Amino acid sequence: MNESQFKVGVIISALVFFAVFLFISMPALFELNGSLIENSVTAFSAGFVNPFAIGFSVDATACWFILFFWVLYEAKIQKIKHGWVCLLVGAFPGIAIGFAAYLLVRHKQVNKAALITEA
Repeated sequence: MNESQFKVGVIISALVFFAVFLFISMPALFELNGSLIENSVTAFSAGFVNPFAIGFSVDATACWFILFFWVLYEAKIQKIKHGWVCLLVGAFPGIAIGFAAYLLVRHKQVNKAALITEA
């Protein structure tokens, strides 16, 4: 796989997730009666309604925390910047978007550092 295929694959995967998320989740969120914060808490807790949903919700939550520690580690060790933005995006709309964003941000900075090192 070359670099452009990697970028296109990551971007398309993130966009597909985002489209599905918007199509399925957002209408239900706006149907709730309450403030945006109350509705968001209700929507988050709805992910824990049965054992199967709990399993997927815990998996997604664990992925966010793993990304969190990875971003912090690489910010310190490899000086990757702007990872915190990806963490925010990973919290809403979801880890799939946050992870994809971090891969692209990281890829650009690591490649740039490699070019500087080679020169």
